[in-house]
Amino acid sequence: MTADTQATDTSDKPDYDSPWKEALERFFPEFLALLFPAIHAEIDWSKGVQFLDKEFQKIVCEAKTTRRYADKLVGVTRRDETPVWVLAHVEVQGDPQSDFAERMFTYNYKIRDAYQVPVASLAVLADTKRSFRPNSYSTALWDCRVQFDFPMVKLLDYATPERWAELEASDNVFALVVMAQIRAKVTDDAETLKRWKFRLMRLMYERGYERTLIEELFRLIDWMIRLPEELEAEFRQELYAYEEQYQMPYVTTVERAGIQKGEATILMAQLQEKFGADSLDAHRERISAAEPEELLQWSKRILSADSPETIFH
Repeated sequence: MTADTQATDTSDKPDYDSPWKEALERFFPEFLALLFPAIHAEIDWSKGVQFLDKEFQKIVCEAKTTRRYADKLVGVTRRDETPVWVLAHVEVQGDPQSDFAERMFTYNYKIRDAYQVPVASLAVLADTKRSFRPNSYSTALWDCRVQFDFPMVKLLDYATPERWAELEASDNVFALVVMAQIRAKVTDDAETLKRWKFRLMRLMYERGYERTLIEELFRLIDWMIRLPEELEAEFRQELYAYEEQYQMPYVTTVERAGIQKGEATILMAQLQEKFGADSLDAHRERISAAEPEELLQWSKRILSADSPETIFH
């Protein structure tokens, strides 16, 4: 069993691609500053960035790839005023692929051929195989040779105590995204993963981030770190208590009502499945009016209850 399936206890695989695509679009300068600082320093950020989703989709279709990846093709301007494109590729799903380096090369030359622009291809590897570190592709026939090298970052390298401390101390908001991805990948125990999720949320509050930024980062972290239903409910309750203690109800004031409704719906479905429709009808009103703390306790009790009365005592 992999770390992902064990921690989430669900048949659905975590959707890592979507949060990475969103994170790259929302925090692209921060992404480069954290993981590729030398490249970040070469870009004139005052000229802005352009996300070239349609152009990249055309390249992907031509390459006939069937797997999904977290990719962003971005137009930027160098400090010498040269327009260039950057392809940021994040490998987040499944096992390491033997054709990874060749695919990096294929995307690069197809973009250059179709649009006649300089292209830098950057790879971020989020898998858990330490030995998988492709950073070049080469092929040759007689004296004809192609050599393609590309910058590569292995997120697993940041899981060491020294590098992790650097992430926690960083004032770059993208460090939180990287930390969430690492913990989602390497943590086998769901209880431990819940504690890490709360720790990342607490870091945002301690740094005094604006409400909008906290909500954006929370969405990404919540998307990456998925917990079993019971532990997710416990995490939310801890987050509610923390926000109320420090009078910072940024995330939970927006979504608490929706989450509470969802918890009630789950409990009703469990009650009907275990004790029948009559039991659900008898307790529906009480469940609908319950506070989150009560819903959490009842959800725990139903796992071992031999009658509805033992749930709601």
